[in-house]
Amino acid sequence: MLKKGLFIVFCLLFSFSAEAKKGINVFAYSRPVPATAVYNRYGQKTALADFKGDFILAVFWSRYCVPCIKELDDLNSFVKQTRDSGIRVMIISKDDEWTGAGEQKELLNKYGAPDLDFYVDKDGRLSGDFGIFASPHTVLVNKAGEEFGRISGSLDWDDEDVIEEIYKLKAQYGEGLPSDDE
Repeated sequence: MLKKGLFIVFCLLFSFSAEAKKGINVFAYSRPVPATAVYNRYGQKTALADFKGDFILAVFWSRYCVPCIKELDDLNSFVKQTRDSGIRVMIISKDDEWTGAGEQKELLNKYGAPDLDFYVDKDGRLSGDFGIFASPHTVLVNKAGEEFGRISGSLDWDDEDVIEEIYKLKAQYGEGLPSDDE
């Protein structure tokens, strides 16, 4: 009985570490992204679907989330390394965390992330439509404007293995998956 219990504990520990290392969940079927608006640094209204043709990493984050703040520099490095590859990184936070775009820009500069394209989510509507209630949380959107997967938690975005994995996802799923309508 003790051996069986130890085996179960070992399996659980191993499965958690394997899951945490990968952290990427690709869906069996893609689904359209919500049409909910977000606002860029200039206050212009847009939606994720407006970026059809781009491979998008929509990173939902909070200024009050320590892992989110810690990954800003790495995420900025990722953006600089992948800038010309057709990967768009959008960081999205709730609007009630900010007094204005200047405050966002100042915080991003302070934490080494001046190159990040930031957006605000009015009243947390988009994150609610996605069912996201914790950050950081990344939604993977293919060029067809469909969500095909997610990354829960933070990553070492500038790690070569992570960058390679994102390129693989783009190559494999970037054009689209079968939708559940097909």
